Amino acid sequence: MTRTTATSRTTTIDTAKQDGQANRTSRQTAADLAFLARAMKAPALLDAAERLAERARTESWTHTEYLVACLQREVAARDSHGGEGRIRAARFPAIKTIEELDLTHLRGMTRQQLAHLGTLDFIAAKENAVFLGPPGTGKTHLATGLAVRACQAGHRVAFATAAQWVDRLAAAHQAGRLQDELIKLGRYPLIVIDEVGYIPFEAEAANLFFQLISNRYERASVIVTSNKPFGRWGETFGDETVAAAMIDRLVHHAEVHSLKGESYRMRGRELGRARGTNND
Repeated sequence: MTRTTATSRTTTIDTAKQDGQANRTSRQTAADLAFLARAMKAPALLDAAERLAERARTESWTHTEYLVACLQREVAARDSHGGEGRIRAARFPAIKTIEELDLTHLRGMTRQQLAHLGTLDFIAAKENAVFLGPPGTGKTHLATGLAVRACQAGHRVAFATAAQWVDRLAAAHQAGRLQDELIKLGRYPLIVIDEVGYIPFEAEAANLFFQLISNRYERASVIVTSNKPFGRWGETFGDETVAAAMIDRLVHHAEVHSLKGESYRMRGRELGRARGTNND
């Protein structure tokens, strides 16, 4: 009995030592992981590591499979945060997505054409997209939705109305740094020029706008929206020759869509009135 008791005690002590060593090893591993994640600035990896470790044990993952899963979580988190930052930096007047488009109201573009634009292949090809049509037909929503998706895909984007772009270039010109500004803008894979045609330009403004388009020709992409068909752009820029040269560069490598129909905003207002009438 004495021997059995002594042996049991020895076994218990050895087990306790092993448990203690295992706990220390586990704690040290956790501490090392936390330190390394901070050093790498990879918080998502740290958050995912423990949950993925349990799944890896249950599903018998290899070490490589576990490592890949952890890194995928970190990359996905960085892409998400980066996309949010790029969206803020783009200065959209409102955040709109392609998924929010009312396709039943969108006239002049098929679902297949929209899906093709949504792949953003035109940005990789340094091509343009142009949306023409009356107010309220979805031009700005389309432009914003594609640009937001571009931000999420890792592209830097800048958004402004045609008048705002001209003001920005005029300020740079007056400060003697127009070429620097054009070079800076050339580093953006995509810029959006909204509302071309709403405000007529003086000759100097038209020239600045032409330089913006010309500087990006076959170098980077532009999305343009306009309430006027190309045949009336001469009215906006005050010079048919300048307008023609601009259009030539803009549409040489571009998808041009003429949207049709009544204003979506007006339709929504009429529906609201109809509902109010029915309620009376």
